[in-house]
Formats: sequence, structure tokens, C-alpha cells
Amino acid sequence: MPMSNLQKIFAEKLLNVKAIKLQPEQPFTWASGWKSPFYCDNRKTLAFPALRSFVKLELSRIVAEKYPEAEAVAGVATGAIAQGALVADALSLPFAYVRSKPKDHGMANLIEGDLQPGMKVVVIEDLISTGGSSLKAVEALRAHGCEVVGMVASYTYGFPVAEEAFAKAGVELTTLTDYEAVVETALQTGYIETKHVDLLHQWRANPAEWGR
Repeated sequence: MPMSNLQKIFAEKLLNVKAIKLQPEQPFTWASGWKSPFYCDNRKTLAFPALRSFVKLELSRIVAEKYPEAEAVAGVATGAIAQGALVADALSLPFAYVRSKPKDHGMANLIEGDLQPGMKVVVIEDLISTGGSSLKAVEALRAHGCEVVGMVASYTYGFPVAEEAFAKAGVELTTLTDYEAVVETALQTGYIETKHVDLLHQWRANPAEWGR
């Protein structure tokens, strides 16, 4: 699939505000324990009003075009709560968010909001790595009786494990940008050198074992 202008434009914007950092020589350690030359924090976009509006408008446009039947928007906690609320506001739709685990007090809610069984829901996510936490949110919504019509996210690493998991769960995923667009844009703008591209590709092919 050819790279769209949107993917390149958003990749450049993320690199500009350092929401994406590429450090092939000094890898990061993710919460999962994986070593990675790549770090993405889309929450940083919230600090820049023009970029925040760009994300809101582009996510909202995709939801409106692909899922006109959507009756509500659900954000995945915690990273996509803000983006999800912005999209719901732009589209005048109800908003809820899905916790990673039930609240340990009060109503012990997993879903915060007022979603009714039978509602058609679009899930908003900020980042797709393995897809595990994103698809747990889908499971929670389905268990509540909602119909998940699709997921729209800011960024995906495009790991095979995630693509398999989404296919198995029957969830259509659309993202504003992805790994390929970021690497290509980073190379074009001199953020990384040609010698780093192979290293990044090796990491993406087997992130769990890379750097050990």
C-alpha cells in the first residue's frame, strides 16, 4: 500500500516535537522489558495546540468517513482518553473510556461512561505495539454488549504479532501514521542515517529478542 501524504506529514510532526525518538545507538527499555531503538509518546501532541487540533481533526475525519454508523467513541486508558474525548466532542458523540483493569473501589467499573448494550462504538487508541491492551478494551466493550465497528489510532509499529491479533479479533485498524512512514521521514530529514535503517528493521522483525 503506497504511503499517503497524511502518514508522512504526521510522521514529520511527531518527529519535530520529539513525540517519536529514534536512538539506534542508545536503545530504550520498554515497560515490557523489550529493548528498543524507538520510542513513541503520542501524549506529547496534547502540549501543542496546533498539533492537538491536527490529531483531533484527522482522527475525527477517519471516524466520520469510515464509520458514519458510530453511536459512541471509546478511548483506551490512559493514553487515548484525551484524544478520544476530543474526537467525541468534534463529532458530537457520547464518550467513554476503557480501563486496563476494573477500578478497585466504588462501582469497580471497567468502562467509564454511559454506553448502552447494542451501541455501535469506535475505539480510539494512541499507539499500537503488540495490540494486547487495545484488544482487551475491545473485549471489554463486546462483553458489555457493544458492537465495536473499528479502531482508529495515531500510530502503529506494525508488528506481525499485532496484525495477527487484530485479524483474529476481527477488528479493522486505521492509523494516522506508522513505522514505515516514520523511518522514511526520519531518513529524509537527516534524523537518522542510512546505516541505522537495517538496524531498525532487524528490531521490528523480532523486538522481543533484539538487543539481548
